[in-house]
Amino acid sequence: MSKLKEMNTPIFWAEGHPGKLDREKWEIKIEGLCSKPTIITWHELQQFPKTECFARLTSVTRFTVGGKWGGVKLSDIADRVGVDDTAKYVRAWSIGMTYDTSLPLQIALKERTLLAWEFDDELLEEDYGGPVRLLCPYLWGYKSAKSVIKLSFTDKYVSGYWEQRGYTDEANIEAGYVRDINTGGKFRKITDGEVTEFLD
Repeated sequence: MSKLKEMNTPIFWAEGHPGKLDREKWEIKIEGLCSKPTIITWHELQQFPKTECFARLTSVTRFTVGGKWGGVKLSDIADRVGVDDTAKYVRAWSIGMTYDTSLPLQIALKERTLLAWEFDDELLEEDYGGPVRLLCPYLWGYKSAKSVIKLSFTDKYVSGYWEQRGYTDEANIEAGYVRDINTGGKFRKITDGEVTEFLD
């Protein structure tokens, strides 16, 4: 059992759980405003420099879970495909192409925005967005699309799945109380922005 599951981290798939996915055959299509669009396989992802960072994924439903995430920086992907200077956003799709969301490129290229496949040295399972998910700890969790199969660099913003259903496009984390999954759901107070108050 994974640590995320042991901690009873909520499992939430708005568009329906995808079931078992084939990690070995996983591919992510990279397209849009870039000079070298490509398809990156699971095995090719492993050839990128691996980044590990301590960060919290914080849900707009007011829970937060923190740990050591592992994967590749989205900025390294952007460098590989040669993102055009006119690009302002990156749009991500989850498996099934029902769920999508867009990030401002300036946030997508920050050091802790990852295509993540590990949490605390364990491969991410499908319940939590495996084989590969976006991790953007700077914004509410609905910007961290699960089981990503496509990224497109664009010059125009497009509201995604939850944004079309009333969530803010900016997805700025707001001050208040959240349930800290790492402490069994204890309520903790956070300030505006990325949750760093209890990252230990």
